[in-house]
Amino acid sequence: MNKQELQVAALENGTVIDHIPSEKLFAVVSLLGLEHLTNNITIGFNLKSQKLGTKGIIKIADKFFSDDEISRIAIVAPHVKLTIIRNYEVVEKRQVNLPNELCGIVKCANPKCITNNEPMKTHFAVVDKEKCLIRCHYCEKEQSRESLTLLTNNEQQAIHIQP
Repeated sequence: MNKQELQVAALENGTVIDHIPSEKLFAVVSLLGLEHLTNNITIGFNLKSQKLGTKGIIKIADKFFSDDEISRIAIVAPHVKLTIIRNYEVVEKRQVNLPNELCGIVKCANPKCITNNEPMKTHFAVVDKEKCLIRCHYCEKEQSRESLTLLTNNEQQAIHIQP
């Protein structure tokens, strides 16, 4: 690889989240609660990308994400690439995909839904992964990506996704 192409330093152990649309980068940072971590984190914003024009990238030292955390990323930026690094070697590379169910990640848009009136986790079935169409397990209200409000790890704060 040409040294001029290296835009961010190598990572010994940790996770790289790549191919994030630039406009979604800071939503991903918030969703994962990265501002609360003490790990070494490198964030690249508006980097050149042949596929996207510009992209964002996040490198987090010594952090490996749960499936739940990865599901959050898939809702905001469905085509990101996740790379796991151990001892400076890539041990896993995968495309982030929406799971079949989302639990405790998305707020139901129905104000009368039990999840908005009782202290309980939301539960959605993913009806259409490509369009990110989901249906509430409790009230059966359907929502699409454009109308979703995500719950952060904090759960006190919600993030509305901008199309």
